Amino acid sequence: MTWRPMRAADLAAVSRAAAAIHPGYPEADAVFAERLALCPEGCAVLDDGGALAGYALTHPWRYGAPPKLDTLLGAIPADADTWYLHDVALLPHARGRGAAGAAVERVAALAGARGLATLSLVAVNDSRPVWEARGFRVAADAAPDLSSYGGVAWFMCRILRDTF
Repeated sequence: MTWRPMRAADLAAVSRAAAAIHPGYPEADAVFAERLALCPEGCAVLDDGGALAGYALTHPWRYGAPPKLDTLLGAIPADADTWYLHDVALLPHARGRGAAGAAVERVAALAGARGLATLSLVAVNDSRPVWEARGFRVAADAAPDLSSYGGVAWFMCRILRDTF
C-alpha cells in the first residue's frame, strides 16, 4: 500500500470510505471535492493495488479555529498558520501497518515547506491515543467550538518547530 495524490476520479471511493469509517460524522461529497480543489497537495489516497484503502484530506488553516464538520471552506485563508488534518482515515485492513504515520509525516513536510510551525486536528471516535502516539497533544492554548463534531472531541496540535 502506498500514498499517492488524490484525483477527482477518487472522490466517489473516498466518499464511500468516509461513510464506512465515520458513519457518525457524515459529510457531503462537496466537502471532499472542495478540499481537493483548494489544496490538492494536501489530499492523498492510500492505494492498495488499485483499490482505495484510506485517504487524507489536509490543508493550511488558522490555528485554534478548526472548520466545522461538513462545512465548505470557500478558500484557504491567506493568514493560515497551521496545517490542518481534516481527516486521515484508513479502512480496517490498512490499519496497524504504518500508513497513518506515513501520512502524518508527509503532511509535516508540506507544513514545513510552507514555514508553518504546527499541525492541528480534531480527534474523535476515541482516536486521541492514536494521535498522541504521532506527537500530537491536546492544545491547552485553544478552546475552539467543536460542537459540530458531537460527543467527545479534542483539538490537538503537533509542534513542528519551536517558533510557535
